[in-house]
Amino acid sequence: MLRFVGLTICAACALAGCATFDPPKPWEKGQLAKPEMQFDPDPLEARMNQHIYTSKEGAGGGYGIGGGGCGCN
Repeated sequence: MLRFVGLTICAACALAGCATFDPPKPWEKGQLAKPEMQFDPDPLEARMNQHIYTSKEGAGGGYGIGGGGCGCN
């Protein structure tokens, strides 16, 4: 009986975290196209921030893989 209760609790915990992906409906896509919903709403500012990041790091690229400015890969 204790084993059954334990398995039931484990199954309930495992199923509680399950979520289904519900893609946006066609009438909701207008909200997603707004500039404030973008990762980088201002492309000029994002490019400037990327330039500052690469200048401070002393490395080429910024977000990609590679070594630092010291030559150690």
